[in-house]
Amino acid sequence: MDIFDYQSNHHSFEFKLIKSGRQWRQHHVSFPTALPTSYPELGTAYGEYYEPVRKDAPLVILLHGMGNHSVIPCRALAAALVRQGIAAFVPYLPVHTRRMNADMKQRYPKFTDAEWLELYRVSVINIRQIIDWAQARAVNKQRIGLLGISYGGFISAITMGIDRRVDSSVLIVTGGNSLKISQASLKWGAHRGYGLPEDEYRQAIASYEEFLGEVARQGLENVTPPRNSFLTDPLTYSSRLKYRPLYFINARWDEAVPREATLDLWQAAGKPEITWLPAAHASIWLYYPLIRRRVGRFFRQSLHHDRAPTEK
Repeated sequence: MDIFDYQSNHHSFEFKLIKSGRQWRQHHVSFPTALPTSYPELGTAYGEYYEPVRKDAPLVILLHGMGNHSVIPCRALAAALVRQGIAAFVPYLPVHTRRMNADMKQRYPKFTDAEWLELYRVSVINIRQIIDWAQARAVNKQRIGLLGISYGGFISAITMGIDRRVDSSVLIVTGGNSLKISQASLKWGAHRGYGLPEDEYRQAIASYEEFLGEVARQGLENVTPPRNSFLTDPLTYSSRLKYRPLYFINARWDEAVPREATLDLWQAAGKPEITWLPAAHASIWLYYPLIRRRVGRFFRQSLHHDRAPTEK
């Protein structure tokens, strides 16, 4: 079963103008999730769309990390991109408090495996719904980019791996092999609710490596994962990222996403361009001016070209 399968409903997008300038407009957007959800708040997606006057502009979808804080740099980068003639969409992912029910807000981030699976499924499907909408509009449907921060980077890598309509991606403080990332988070702060006991962790790593080997030999669609979490790991889809336009921006002293996990995904994706900044997971935004320039340059180069249409 394809856990990211869905029925498109791009005609259900609703827009409300909230700000306009001479060269661009900003809209609040809402649309229904294209699959049943376990509670009502998760069933409606929200976001902000930054629309340039130019009608054939490429589109970049910017995905925040856990909670609400990294929505701020997403908005800032979206505003910078739209001034360069690139449309930008900032969705609120299911890990945003606006889309959690009261119980999940209280337990955050200690969710069950089933809850994590649903959060990943809805996140990826919501992004694919935005791509559906973009292709049905005047937005240039042959040029779609993703930018993801931390959890948003995981979603970007997975989406790019399963949806060939994505042209390029920027992954910020992101890696692969979620087991290693979770274990690092356990060492960083046990109160965060991540990680496994050491013996169980070693067994899970061995199981994941065996699963990746089977995927390489038989194809993902022909292998049943021992854990559902293997289907929500960016590394599982890394062979589909190989030699496609990617740019990694990572923190040298990241306490949440260990260097080893970043290198696992980077190497599996064909060793694309990578920048290491002297910062930790959150303090990387002290380098926002540099990140803004690098992101703008990457998307101008990777999206401003002609290519043949691709299917979903």
